[in-house]
Amino acid sequence: MSKLFTAAIALTALTVPGIAAAQSNGADTSVTEQAPTAPPVAERRDHTFTTHGITLSDPYHWLKDQSYPVVDDEDVLDYVKAENAWFEAQMAPHEALVEELFEEMKGRIKEDDSTVPQKDGDWLYWSEFEQGSEYRKHYRKPVAGGDPQLLLDENQLAEGKDYFRLGAFSVSKDGRYLAYSADDNGSERFTARVKDLETGELLDDVIPETLSGLTWLAGDTMIAYGKANENWRVDNVRLHKLGTDVSEDVEIFREADEGFRVGAGLTAQEDWLVIATGDNETSEVRLVRADDPTGEQVLVKARQKGVEYDVDVRGDTLFVHTNDNHINFRLATAPLATPGEWTTLIEGSDEFYLTGFELFKDFYVTEGRLAGLDQVQLRAYDDASDITPIAFPEASFVAGLSNNPEYDVSKLRLSYQSMVTPGSVYDYDVKTGALELLKQQEIPSGYDATKYKTERLTITARDGTQVPVSVVMRKDRPMGGPLHLYAYGAYGYAVPPGFSTSRLSLVDRGMAFAIAHIRGGDDLGRRWYLQGKLNERTNTFEDFVDVAKGLIDKGYTAKGQISASGGSAGGELMGVVVNTDPDIWGAVVAHVPFVDVLNTMLDAELPLTPGEWPEWGNPITSKQAFAYMLSYSPYDQVVAQDYPPLLVTAGLNDPRVTYWEPAKWVAKLRATKTDNNTLLLKTNMGAGHGGKSGRFASLYETAEEYAFVLTQMGVVEGSDAE
Repeated sequence: MSKLFTAAIALTALTVPGIAAAQSNGADTSVTEQAPTAPPVAERRDHTFTTHGITLSDPYHWLKDQSYPVVDDEDVLDYVKAENAWFEAQMAPHEALVEELFEEMKGRIKEDDSTVPQKDGDWLYWSEFEQGSEYRKHYRKPVAGGDPQLLLDENQLAEGKDYFRLGAFSVSKDGRYLAYSADDNGSERFTARVKDLETGELLDDVIPETLSGLTWLAGDTMIAYGKANENWRVDNVRLHKLGTDVSEDVEIFREADEGFRVGAGLTAQEDWLVIATGDNETSEVRLVRADDPTGEQVLVKARQKGVEYDVDVRGDTLFVHTNDNHINFRLATAPLATPGEWTTLIEGSDEFYLTGFELFKDFYVTEGRLAGLDQVQLRAYDDASDITPIAFPEASFVAGLSNNPEYDVSKLRLSYQSMVTPGSVYDYDVKTGALELLKQQEIPSGYDATKYKTERLTITARDGTQVPVSVVMRKDRPMGGPLHLYAYGAYGYAVPPGFSTSRLSLVDRGMAFAIAHIRGGDDLGRRWYLQGKLNERTNTFEDFVDVAKGLIDKGYTAKGQISASGGSAGGELMGVVVNTDPDIWGAVVAHVPFVDVLNTMLDAELPLTPGEWPEWGNPITSKQAFAYMLSYSPYDQVVAQDYPPLLVTAGLNDPRVTYWEPAKWVAKLRATKTDNNTLLLKTNMGAGHGGKSGRFASLYETAEEYAFVLTQMGVVEGSDAE
């Protein structure tokens, strides 16, 4: 974003449709150009519903525009804009700090940066930023030598748009065509196009409303893709023949289960198209020849509830990564002729969590985690005991395979970083075991790693579980100072203890930064994930609170000196912990928070709801799930008590966490809480789930977040009263 909002609706007493007066002092109630002097207070409108014999009141239900995904209800828009105006007014005194932080963060970014070129066939491919540009340019040049060729300029595509996101990017096998997709409003409805790389012209082929990769098939004459249906769900695989109208596209697979999502991609040798369908706990895979994609499909194994698997193919052998007989997954093989007959190649292990594998011509690679730390292992096809682990130098780190597009390789591209080591790109020589550093993230304004330290702690949760915590801080930081605590805790996503240049703006001001590896992620294996979902969901919230208390007990910080943040499902986490333990937190930031959990999971018409029931439970069919969800749903559990300072963000076009969830939550908090602490809601009017899209626009929003945290925590001078 360029600055704080400049087109604010400024309201003196904030009495516009849908917004009640926050003050009754007789002030002028007309819309003016002045900054608001009081926060907006949303109207309460009677709305009740009854499920499983339980009647609940939802006075802010009206904030859900009934014409969604179109948002044109004037009352709704007036309220959202009024909250944005209040955000601007409250942040205005800190604009100098925001600018200082932004320039600081920007100074740590190499503006004219580029990726390390990687060979794919006859070409070397890379992307780069130019000085001052928001988006990337994508290039290639012949391996044999020659001038670089510009394939795609994202800046040109984004020109004049508030939001831009490149989706799929796929060059045909013969190198002639580029298929790409883009979203220009944050709604995650991408439009795909095809560019002739010899002439530079766009073909007439335009595929609207895609939400998938773009896979070249049948000698580069066809593209496989998934079209988003009216509910933003991809339930199909379609084929587009180059040079034909999209109306002639052929559907080769359709999923009947409304909770499943469909995706497609090529095997390692690019001879099979893999069609995968599944939800958060069950999967099913089909194969069809890449040179005959309308031909007969091979079902690997019929879906079985709770069994997940993914596959690759080498010759006539199918490789299967599955959790069918061990929670931490095993690797099996099967003949393509009988793909459902799986023979174990690598046994499942209580200690080693097998997260994935990748096939190459002369070896294969397994990835996983041991005691929560990344492992990369080379393995021989002819000897299961022939294992070569790749060693990394630090006690806590993030490492894994990077971009390896070719099947026949002698070197592997790897990525590596830690909380004190900037992102690094290596080539690993398969024969010698040598690691060659190709690039390490440059920090133009300077970075001295010797000034910082990272630690890996374990803290005992209330049920005795040992929860890992990764911490980074300056070596000269005194114990007991302010600390920022971050977590996600859902969908089996493990928050990596990686490097962040932006984070240094907190750490260099005396704050420690900690990542709580709580249950709900799969940091310590699949069981760690399962212990934070469905009927064990509250473990996630309790882990986070217990980590905060443990950090206080260990002397890392003090009560009220902890700021916290999380986004999406991590925003739900923020909503819960400010309800249950509000006095621990000095400031909380909730990005696009999933806080209206019960209402969303009761609405089967919402785009993502059916596919989310395996993660959260189905309160429509289960009274137990309804009651359990109600017990923690942040919006439903707001009570009359003091809350910490809160910054909440939303995206008007967000299809994942709809804008009305944070809007309703903030409205209820504002009407219910008993304190005068700051409560801000910022809604991006032209963006979606990820906020602003340009690298500097996104960085500016981080600067705003950090300015909020630093001022509310008293780390730098600021006011915490509205």
